[in-house]
Amino acid sequence: MDIRSRKRIERGGRVILFVSALVCVATVALITIFIFVQGSPTFRSVPLSEFLFSTDWSPSAQNPHYGVFSFIVASMIVTTLSLLFATPISLAAAIYLALFAKGRKAAILRESIELLAGIPSIIYGLFGIAVVVPFVRDTFGGNGYSLLSASLILAIMILPTIINISEVSIAAVSPTLKEASSAMGATTWQTISRVVLPGARSGIIASLVMALGRAVGETTAVLLVGGNAPLFPKGPVSMGRTLTMNIVTDMSYAEGVHMQALFATAMLLFFFILILNFFVIHATHRREK
Repeated sequence: MDIRSRKRIERGGRVILFVSALVCVATVALITIFIFVQGSPTFRSVPLSEFLFSTDWSPSAQNPHYGVFSFIVASMIVTTLSLLFATPISLAAAIYLALFAKGRKAAILRESIELLAGIPSIIYGLFGIAVVVPFVRDTFGGNGYSLLSASLILAIMILPTIINISEVSIAAVSPTLKEASSAMGATTWQTISRVVLPGARSGIIASLVMALGRAVGETTAVLLVGGNAPLFPKGPVSMGRTLTMNIVTDMSYAEGVHMQALFATAMLLFFFILILNFFVIHATHRREK
């Protein structure tokens, strides 16, 4: 093959790579435009303040209302509790894998965590119905279908995200820092708490934000165990409906302003995910510096 043919092949390869990248960007742009085109007409009929701060979601009433504040609060409760449950376990596992686990034991643990990440959401939901819901019912009363049950299931689902990213960040902390800490007489746990974790802080924060995004967007498992009641949640053990649950529940029969309001709910989720992505990028840049 002569040099000219080789250059043509290289140029063709670069064009293919560029087009592939362009397809990804175009897909994101088209999805964004579609959601906004479908959702923005909502606010011609529904004031933004009512949409965001009203707890009355009654699209089938004679005088329909489209307030999603109850769903926002339910989403916040579920995601916050899931992070509170998952973070200590995830960080402990990440520290062990990055600093202590060796050989076959480490391989088995990592494979198990990867398997946990690959389990379909519906399986988590069925596990929640069989195990988590009865546990919550026996412990706290009620029928067991609650935001707490949804939080426990989500906590399990986001474990791999936090563990994997945190492990990489912890392992990336310079060995020189750890050796210097040990040379100054610090114990292993003092080195971990005062040197390793602060050094991996930006990566750990990024893992938590990514896990939060996963929790906010999860639907199937939460739908099966959360109760799916369009009511303002009185607490973690009450039934509730998150933003994603509301979209899935109503989408099959919605039309007109009701359909537009569901797309407006998707817009709200989209804004939230954009903010989370901004924090992830910011934390990643800080870690690289």
